Amino acid sequence: IDGLVDPDIVITIRDYLDFCYLARRDIHDEDSIDQMERALRDFRTHREVFRDNGVRAEGFSLPRQHSAGHYMDRIWAFGAPNGLCSSITESKHIKAVKEPWRRSNRYNAMYRMLLTNQRLDKLAAARADFTERGMLEAPNSADTTKRRRGKKKAVVHPRAPAQDGTDTAGRTVLSHISMASRSRGRQSQSVQKLAEEFDIQNLRDHIRRYLYHRLQQNSRVSGALLSLDDCPPFEDQRISVFHSATATFYAPSDPLGEDGMSHEIIRANPKWRKGAARYDCVFVNNGSNAPGLLGLDVARVRLLFCFKYQGQLHQCAVLHWYWRTEDEPDEDTGMWVVKPAYVQRTGRRAPAVPHISVVHIDTIVRAAHLIHQQNRTITYGSYRNFAKLRNNQALDFFSTFFVNKYIDYHAFDLLHCDRPVT
Repeated sequence: IDGLVDPDIVITIRDYLDFCYLARRDIHDEDSIDQMERALRDFRTHREVFRDNGVRAEGFSLPRQHSAGHYMDRIWAFGAPNGLCSSITESKHIKAVKEPWRRSNRYNAMYRMLLTNQRLDKLAAARADFTERGMLEAPNSADTTKRRRGKKKAVVHPRAPAQDGTDTAGRTVLSHISMASRSRGRQSQSVQKLAEEFDIQNLRDHIRRYLYHRLQQNSRVSGALLSLDDCPPFEDQRISVFHSATATFYAPSDPLGEDGMSHEIIRANPKWRKGAARYDCVFVNNGSNAPGLLGLDVARVRLLFCFKYQGQLHQCAVLHWYWRTEDEPDEDTGMWVVKPAYVQRTGRRAPAVPHISVVHIDTIVRAAHLIHQQNRTITYGSYRNFAKLRNNQALDFFSTFFVNKYIDYHAFDLLHCDRPVT
């Protein structure tokens, strides 16, 4: 909606989303509480645009917006909510009020509803006690044996201490990516054929630059300045092509996953489900500890492949880079803005080519979601082009994109930067 509605409306929604995502964090400190207070204060300031335009002329007497003001004190008193939803009272209302009401004869309903809840609580307590004593199942029954055989081993939390008291170094997995279990059926034997099939120019040269940095990890020479004469040779070798990879990362604030671990599939498929191509975007670790997108890069995966070189397996990805337009997030949306990177070739009429590189997949953090940045001056011709645009063409059609930090709580923690105090 940026560029289509009043900027104050965009800022209002951003402030409230920031507050909600900050409240969902699994660990809070003074800094996060201060950020929540500022986000809520800014939200209450900018929401006046709805009163000024007559949308909420009577004011903002809304229970959930009112309860947001108590979150900070309750977090200090009881700890992080960590997924507790304010709708829990509605779900309890169904069990404690609506269902007992339907079971009653509507006469003297309050007494009968309380009696129903009391009996249900006693039955639940008795069942828990009988189950603990083993009184609800026969010790040698077929169901009991089946459950015992199918019982899974306990999953060790990535940050839990070892049971034997040994060192836990290396047990925490913040991010890991692995190729699909099987490569595609047809494999290209030649790098040149692979480059033509996926429309990647100078693929062999990019692989040679990758091998130089991989074999000499202490080198600080930039890939753009690296001479091919210094790179190791790469002849035609057997290359296995994959159409997907799985990213696993530690996201304790998200409701999905076991023991805080979540995973998602990153795809680079020229015929996704026998249709159009699908090349996902990813976050790439650039080795910096800077906050937000200053410590990460954004790229689009063009190819996933692996090969053996000098007896060592290399799992790689061809990435088309997206550069930041500014060194800070957008003022209205709070999201970073990126644009595809291109290299201008020599020659007046030579077209620019995508700026691509070959990297090891262990530098990829997770998938990224880009939203096209709406042009504030839209012409009639632009609307006609939008009507013909398909979803798989968006990344090639638009020139700038927002990096969506609201896709989940893990992405928010990666990209969110605290705003300066005004």
